[in-house]
Amino acid sequence: MLQYSTAMVQTVLSETDERFELPKIRAEKVDFHYGSFHALKDVNIAMPSHRVTALIGPSGCGKSTFLRCINRMNDLIDGSKLTGKLLVDGSDIYAPGVDPVALRKHIGMVFQKPNPFPMSIYDNIAYGPRIHGIRKKAELDIIVERCLSKSFLWNEVKDKLSQSALALSGGQQQRLCIARTMAVDPQVILMDEPCSALDPVATMRIEDLIAELKTQFTIVIVTHNMQQAQRAADYTAFFMLGELVEFNTTREMFLNPQEKRTMDYISGRFG
Repeated sequence: MLQYSTAMVQTVLSETDERFELPKIRAEKVDFHYGSFHALKDVNIAMPSHRVTALIGPSGCGKSTFLRCINRMNDLIDGSKLTGKLLVDGSDIYAPGVDPVALRKHIGMVFQKPNPFPMSIYDNIAYGPRIHGIRKKAELDIIVERCLSKSFLWNEVKDKLSQSALALSGGQQQRLCIARTMAVDPQVILMDEPCSALDPVATMRIEDLIAELKTQFTIVIVTHNMQQAQRAADYTAFFMLGELVEFNTTREMFLNPQEKRTMDYISGRFG
């Protein structure tokens, strides 16, 4: 299995943009178990700031498990255990004393199926800020408009903010969920198959949104769609049977894979 050091990532980044000198997310010898099942095996990766990293691989390969490790969603599963280190901005997010709930404010999650709250469009966006102590309507109004604008949704819903979010189309609901995630000012946005339930037009809008958002956030996306990884991601990590097989720029991954397993997967020989 190939290993990727921080120095290697810094070398690649320095050739593209001097602003991105350090990885935002780094895994060091990460193993993860669901009870007796060994789901992740010695994962070492450094994902750069303000880039989109796609996690690809066949079903059950560990990519969604790894994604959920990044904001400790797997803590909610009885019998789960992580060893090794998973660092964000150099701090181990599994260290004693780290509050997973507080962590998730900084590392948001967008799920495979749009899951708007059964409340108004406005209240979906205002919910998180209210939980974190913002009560003034004028401040909430600014946050709602800002987040809906950033998610390319404002012009479509500005005249019906009091209507139920459940009345929106699937693509609109997913953009609303992204806007809701942005409302608490995270540093990282995780996306687990965010377009799998959407039509091609809605998928294109989400991909355009991802390209816009990476200027402000670090984005990690799980996808089964090889074309989507090539369109949307700057870096791609290929997982198989719980192992990180290969990690590289997306261009190099698809044009010049270093591992035969990677080549077989992206060429459609399995998966």
